[in-house]
Amino acid sequence: MIINTEIMQEALIKIEALTKHYRVGTETVRALRSVDLSIYKNEYVALMGPSGSGKSTLMNILGCLDSPTSGSYFLNGQDVSKMEDNQLAEIRNKEIGFVFQTFNLLPRSTALDNVALPQIYSGISKNFRQQRALEVLDQVGLSDRVDHKPNELSGGQRQRVAVARALVNSPSIILADEPTGNLDSKTSIEIMGLFNEIHKAGNTIILVTHEEDIARHAHRIIRLLDGEVESDTINPNPLVIAKPVMNTED
Repeated sequence: MIINTEIMQEALIKIEALTKHYRVGTETVRALRSVDLSIYKNEYVALMGPSGSGKSTLMNILGCLDSPTSGSYFLNGQDVSKMEDNQLAEIRNKEIGFVFQTFNLLPRSTALDNVALPQIYSGISKNFRQQRALEVLDQVGLSDRVDHKPNELSGGQRQRVAVARALVNSPSIILADEPTGNLDSKTSIEIMGLFNEIHKAGNTIILVTHEEDIARHAHRIIRLLDGEVESDTINPNPLVIAKPVMNTED
């Protein structure tokens, strides 16, 4: 595999001999089998694999939502593989911005309040929270929807709110789990265009998807099979979309 050495400094993510085993009745499921992987600052990576490949398990560990059975996971130089739940929660809030297929927005809160939510857990003052939330909502083209609740927004707008929420704490990583799974093709293209812009701004993106056309936006594609890395390749021609025009009616 040829790696672009211009971006390769100290690994942002480094996992070594990572395993994850689950007990299901009397059976032991080996979801991950001694995985080695490094991801660097400002990479745009697609993580792919069929059902049962270990893709979701690896995503949960990378997102500090779960801990490995054995092996090491260093995130920004910190060994998070053996951290307690409260420590993992702090790392998640500081280092990782999540974008989910189902948006995961609070239904009774406005776009502004949904975006500002992660900063409440960081102990940031209300005035700064609102200012920062307004900035990232403007970044994703929703400055005119700040007072709207999720049921007053389209699917594409709800996903843009979720993207803004992921950006609000200026995390090290944006971890997007099937971010276009609930969107039509036109809106999916707009959201992927938004991810392109976020990557160009310097963010590291890990995109979890089973869709080949969505993975083509990434600069590196990692495929898992049976709990192991089947392939790890550079995408020589990542799909580039012009800066998306944010249609407030989509």
